[in-house]
Amino acid sequence: MRIRYLRSYFLAPLILLLFVGFTPANAENREISTANLLKNTRVHIWGISVVEIFPHDPESFTQGFVYHRGYFYESTGLHGKSALKKIELNSGKVIKRVELGKEYFGEGMTILDDKIYQLTWLNATGFIYDLSSFKKTGRFSYRSEGWGLTTDGKSLIMSDGTAVITFLNPETFQVSRRIKVRDGKIPVKYINELEFIRGEIWANVFTTDLIARISSQTGRVLSWVDLSSLPALLPRSSRRDVLNGIAYDPERNRIFVTGKFWPKIFEIKIVK
Repeated sequence: MRIRYLRSYFLAPLILLLFVGFTPANAENREISTANLLKNTRVHIWGISVVEIFPHDPESFTQGFVYHRGYFYESTGLHGKSALKKIELNSGKVIKRVELGKEYFGEGMTILDDKIYQLTWLNATGFIYDLSSFKKTGRFSYRSEGWGLTTDGKSLIMSDGTAVITFLNPETFQVSRRIKVRDGKIPVKYINELEFIRGEIWANVFTTDLIARISSQTGRVLSWVDLSSLPALLPRSSRRDVLNGIAYDPERNRIFVTGKFWPKIFEIKIVK
């Protein structure tokens, strides 16, 4: 999601124009604490170790994050600043970029069959690009808000800020099925950026330092990954927002994470 803790179906466009980048002080109704999510869980909680650190544009309001054939691909948000980018791994240099119109707030993205699919937040519109040229080749629509997007190689897998994850046919964009994310019997809301990793859906939970590892068949939370150690590794002087962004390299079994306005990308290893 976009601006930390803010959410209004009716006032969102006005709020965004007036308060882009602003975090209200009194926002308890929008914040989910890491501690509260883990308080009653009965599944395993994993920690992490940092394997390597890569540069990341500190001006990027990260919404979608993918690793593909040696490069990072990123979708960024905020009105007037939303873009799709291809980025060199080691240097952080942007080698391709396409801007969205000012009326669009970029959201999650994924790559399937040499096509890039990108969501927008409140416009109920997604865009399709040629992977090689970044040329826009089409668009699609959906009825919910757009948050996170990934793929299992067959379907587009989409989150909308609720506890529901939707599977879409990539040709017709019709809904093939839905799963509801639950930790035990408790629904887990604010499912955000997604990544499909070894048969599981990994998801950022908005405003927390957690990744939920979710069964792609049932929606059950299989375990949690606690990344609360990462903010301490960021420069104290840097502007930062919430953790958001998971990318996976299947060939070398590498997992990368970052956040909105974070100046670093972390390759992590899951540890007990």
